[in-house]
Amino acid sequence: MLAARSIPLSAYELRDAVRHNQGFDASRLDRILRPEDRGLIEVQAGTHWRAIANLLRPGDGESEAASMRATMRTIGESIARNAAGPDGRPVVNHIESLTVVTPDGELRRINRLAQSALFSLVVGGQGLFGALYSATLRVGSLLRSADETIRSTPVAPGAPDGRPLQLLLRSQAVAGFIADARARCAEWRVDIASVEARPIEPEAESFLCWARSECVEVTLRLAEATALGPAVRRTQLRRELIDASIAAGGSFQISSTLDATREQVAACYPQLPAFLAEKRRIDPAEKLVNGWYLHHRNLFGRERCETRWNQV
Repeated sequence: MLAARSIPLSAYELRDAVRHNQGFDASRLDRILRPEDRGLIEVQAGTHWRAIANLLRPGDGESEAASMRATMRTIGESIARNAAGPDGRPVVNHIESLTVVTPDGELRRINRLAQSALFSLVVGGQGLFGALYSATLRVGSLLRSADETIRSTPVAPGAPDGRPLQLLLRSQAVAGFIADARARCAEWRVDIASVEARPIEPEAESFLCWARSECVEVTLRLAEATALGPAVRRTQLRRELIDASIAAGGSFQISSTLDATREQVAACYPQLPAFLAEKRRIDPAEKLVNGWYLHHRNLFGRERCETRWNQV
């Protein structure tokens, strides 16, 4: 027996929810609004990539698997993080336009030409500059993405701790970094559960751009830790690994790494203070907030103090 689908959430319901600072059920934003039309497809923010793959290539299991493997679960989550798709290109490359409700309750359609400043903040903006209603995507770009899928390189299998550390490195620095990471983990007596590497293409359209040049995304998963002592060691180890990436001319994925220190964030994302300032300007009442925003707002809002760690 098929489960009943939820009642769709309209753009005006979403607008009113934001205007009155009320919650809404994002799972109701799961419709394909405009099937392929003149090379474009419009989908609501909660639409799964699997549904898009099934529409564009019905019954193509390989294409579906590719679309699911290297992206977030839904199109809205991918846009919030500007996540890279299966071809290594950030999702901004596939976007024609977006329909969002801004924090002041205005329903707006934006693209890279009209409202370009807001567009650059929404894509990769962690969901802080508007409640995304729908995205209009380029069909040709999506199909090329499936055709040009880049296979990840798994280096070691294992049981991860659920908090992957995503680091960005130049291709020539990857082998040396992985060797260095293994040595550091051994020194801290922390096992590496898995390592995965995949190429990432650059983009320059999002305000909080994380893929500024061609690089390799190295995803490290450390073995699970439950006790306080090992958890503290892992935090310091993760910061050491971020330092090692920076020393090798790399960076880290700011969407998934909250362990970074203020100095590390400032080194890799000098635009973040301006990003937070835009957030205060556009959403002074802080209607749209999440844990990522609160963490970085506090990180750059508090006074600095010296921190020392001792290995045990």
